[in-house]
Amino acid sequence: MAWAIVLSIVFYPMYNLSLKLVKWKYAASFFTLCMILLLIFGPFSYLSYLFTKELNSMIEHIKSGEFDVIDKMLQHPGIKRIFYSILSLFNMSEGDFQKAVANNISQLGKESVGIIKSGLGNIATAALDFVFMLLSTFFFLEDGPVFLEKISSYMPFSKKERDKLTKQVRDIVISTIYGGITVAIAQGLIGGITLSLLGVRSPVVWGITIFIASFIPLLGTFIIWGPIAGYLLFQGLFLKGIILIIVGIFAISMADNILRPLIIKGKVQMPTLVIFFSILGGIKLFGFIGFIMGPLVLALFMSIVEVFRYSEERISNDGS
Repeated sequence: MAWAIVLSIVFYPMYNLSLKLVKWKYAASFFTLCMILLLIFGPFSYLSYLFTKELNSMIEHIKSGEFDVIDKMLQHPGIKRIFYSILSLFNMSEGDFQKAVANNISQLGKESVGIIKSGLGNIATAALDFVFMLLSTFFFLEDGPVFLEKISSYMPFSKKERDKLTKQVRDIVISTIYGGITVAIAQGLIGGITLSLLGVRSPVVWGITIFIASFIPLLGTFIIWGPIAGYLLFQGLFLKGIILIIVGIFAISMADNILRPLIIKGKVQMPTLVIFFSILGGIKLFGFIGFIMGPLVLALFMSIVEVFRYSEERISNDGS
């Protein structure tokens, strides 16, 4: 049901466009449902397979004890001096550091693979949930506006306040979900494809981490592609490193500056830090779907608070 609500919100503009063309709600809803299956679940299934495969390969690589990356980077005098200063600060030896890195990355990989496998483990339950999700999405698209209008009629607000609440929720949904998710997908795709063309190991894993890192305030995707570019330069692959830096600055990072203003122009916006913590809280409470449900719940909460504030100001002005 949660996924059905999210998909209905995200793809409602497509349903609206289809309805203008075919003039029949059932046909428009069915067409939109087919597009959801084509655009999301096909690529998502394949990406999940590649992600699991690359994570397993990465874990095996780490278990084999190959730390040539760290060793080569530590040959640089400046890096070596900073590295050993940090180790002495935490009272760690180089062997302890390598062991800690291996254990933590291996554990992270196992947990990620375990989440994917557990989600696919019970085929019967997953298939039944999938069918219910599709049916719910179909009817949410078809009768969503009528359903929301019925709910809004029970809210203890005036029609003007209800309209204000609806507009604010719509604006914040567009600015957070359409703006944030679209930018993150674009940055992940650009980063993953670039790394694949440059021959970097596990491009799908890095592309997904770039997608996640795009929600982190200030540093954003740089915390992923920056160290990879540095590694390529330390490896002597200067052309590949320079290409990644250029793509990172003028494509991955600029995608945020170009796409987000176009999508959320004139809309109510939430601060990036607020969106980041709403995503963390959403993931903690809802799981993976929290990427969308977290900002969605926060958007609704902020809009209701704003309506109450507007009502109090209006009452205060009327009293005076």
